[in-house]
Amino acid sequence: MNYAEIKQYDVANGTGVRVSIFVSGCTHHCKHCFNEETWDFNYGRPFSETEVDQIVEYLKPDYVAGLSVLGGEPFEPSNQEGLLPLLQAVKKEYPEKDIWCYTGYLFDKQILEDMCRKSEVTRQMLSCIDILVDGRFVEEKKNLKLRFRGSENQRIIDVKKSLEQGRVIHWEHEKDS
Repeated sequence: MNYAEIKQYDVANGTGVRVSIFVSGCTHHCKHCFNEETWDFNYGRPFSETEVDQIVEYLKPDYVAGLSVLGGEPFEPSNQEGLLPLLQAVKKEYPEKDIWCYTGYLFDKQILEDMCRKSEVTRQMLSCIDILVDGRFVEEKKNLKLRFRGSENQRIIDVKKSLEQGRVIHWEHEKDS
């Protein structure tokens, strides 16, 4: 897996001050994507244990609320395998910090009904994620007033509650967005 960028301080992609990683590789190719260069799986630099250690260190300060994972597309199969060790390391080291993930795939339809049935890595990855922003960016539904997402079709999902209840549960703070 390659990554485009690691931001030590990010306040746009989840609540509070966050560390963000932008992975490379995406097959959605959404019209007017804000990060089009990350469509290429070879863009950026190789992701390794060095970057895992760096991100874990960046998360150390108490004022850092958690990790955000964006792309590209984190749920591309090759990216899932690259991200899983990072997500597991973050949850082990900082169980009190949350992990947000942005995906163009739909949580209930594509991830749960398709990917989870085919891949243990997907199930393990979901077990580490607290909040999932799902759905492709749709230019015609773009809304600059939305917090933490670009278009009105995208949902902010509480992954833990959704898995427990067997249905999509929107993030309880979403009404504030």
